[in-house]
Amino acid sequence: MHVPVIDLKGILRTIFKIFVPLAFGGLLLWILYRKVDIHAIVDVITTGVRYDILLFSLLFGLLANIARAYRWKLLINSLDEYPRTLNVIYAVLGNYAVNLVLPRVGEIWRCGVIKKYDNASFTKLLGTLFVDRVADTVTVGLITLGIFIFNFGFFTGFFDRNPALVEGFRSMLNSIWIYVVLAAIALAVWIVFTYMKNFTLVAKARHILGNIWEGIKSIWYLRQKGLFVVYTLAIWGGYFLFFYITFYAFSFTEHLGLPAGLITFTMSSIAVAVPVQGAIGPWHFMVIATLVCFGVTETDAAAFALIVHSTQTVWTGLTGLFGVIALPLANRKPVPATAGKTSM
Repeated sequence: MHVPVIDLKGILRTIFKIFVPLAFGGLLLWILYRKVDIHAIVDVITTGVRYDILLFSLLFGLLANIARAYRWKLLINSLDEYPRTLNVIYAVLGNYAVNLVLPRVGEIWRCGVIKKYDNASFTKLLGTLFVDRVADTVTVGLITLGIFIFNFGFFTGFFDRNPALVEGFRSMLNSIWIYVVLAAIALAVWIVFTYMKNFTLVAKARHILGNIWEGIKSIWYLRQKGLFVVYTLAIWGGYFLFFYITFYAFSFTEHLGLPAGLITFTMSSIAVAVPVQGAIGPWHFMVIATLVCFGVTETDAAAFALIVHSTQTVWTGLTGLFGVIALPLANRKPVPATAGKTSM
């Protein structure tokens, strides 16, 4: 009788990927909320929230993710790959549900399902995904730079209130080991691809990297660069409204105004870069610290962060789960090869 082999290392690796980031986020969340008056937060939850406004804001998060799907499809089409539009939308939505379990794995998953259902090149899809993420990084960077230039006083006060952040950045940049490790990695890569290029494994790696590079070059092949910019503005405009509208659901934030909303949104967007499920912990810290700078009490700021993040995370998970379930259902029947080339 055949006895199935249990991949213990694989199981441990998965557990590590899931629980270590989650433990970090949970620890930061505990530090943030351990001294907060829980009864006051419960009071805000039960009597101090306009849930109709909160639910209305969720629509913009969904629209932003749909715009992201259309932008990604633009990049894929530029490489003469034509996945069906619904598949791309479901894949992008599902991406976020997967990320809630395994941080950053959702991006690989969405490339995998488009490969599976539309037979697109997986490595080229990875390249387009790189462009997708770079576009987001540049956008957040430009927003942050603009906010920093026009609100220099706020950032001075923010870092004065949170000196640990400054010390963390300073110690990281002053550590010689970071530069030694980066130089060693660069040297190792150069040696492998220069002197071991005839090895089978290295040749395969070169081929994969070549395909990824083709995907990265999709931005140059793009025939509708203006539309790419429009979708990018739609994505981040949607994300901003997804967040800012929630200000009007609370009496202590509804008066803060657009500049405060934009600054808080920017700080929360920076926190999302931390590889923790749903940015649990870092997102709360940045939002609470920013709102406190605008005169919101720490208890009210903590209540705002907890309610808004929880609502948005549940919504993202539900819409993502819908995408995961809808993909196989939408692909039960074979579709003609030309189906993906329509602009559905």
